[in-house]
Amino acid sequence: MAKLKTDAGTADPDALYQMLVDAHRDLDEAASAKLNAKLVLLLANHAGDLDIVREAIAAARKG
Repeated sequence: MAKLKTDAGTADPDALYQMLVDAHRDLDEAASAKLNAKLVLLLANHAGDLDIVREAIAAARKG
């Protein structure tokens, strides 16, 4: 069974966070939500494992 990685998966988590913040800069609420939806779909497709995506959804709903 697949296991969702929840530990830092990048050498520079602060840079990753800043990238996400910067991506939303100057977007209105609707455009920001659209960006989030597209990003989620792209990353879920990249993960490719339905068990991992299912685990990620469950974890996101809890937190």
